Amino acid sequence: MAKQYWLFKAEPEDYSIELFRKDKKTYWDGVRNYQARNFLRDSVKKGDEVFIYQSNTDPLAVVALAEVVKEGYPDFTAMDPDNSHFDPKSTPENPIWFMVDIKLTKVLKTPVLLSELKKNPKLKEFKLIQRGNRLSVMPVTATEWNEILAMSEK
Repeated sequence: MAKQYWLFKAEPEDYSIELFRKDKKTYWDGVRNYQARNFLRDSVKKGDEVFIYQSNTDPLAVVALAEVVKEGYPDFTAMDPDNSHFDPKSTPENPIWFMVDIKLTKVLKTPVLLSELKKNPKLKEFKLIQRGNRLSVMPVTATEWNEILAMSEK
């Protein structure tokens, strides 16, 4: 199967790039949208590459690269009543939510701002900039991946 590319959104107050740099590897938990969950459960595969995008902050930007090191498995935070991601409907016998493990591969020297992504005509179909797209996990085409990488090196 060919390598796939993804964008994962993270709010810095929940999981900052500084903490990811320290941890080097983490589980990507707390996704509570069914379409994004389906991507994590069914489509994101070991070896896939990921853009880490900081949302709900200023500036909004792609800030790092990661690699998937473990494919989808039940999100145990959904089954922990003391966790902010708890969902009482999710059980070990019938998990609703899923997560993957990723490792940090690079912090971008130059973050790629959302405003720059929107201005780039080569990214006019990029899901992140489509009106109403609020998914926290979304696919990225190889062409989009390469263009955003090139933008980060300018």
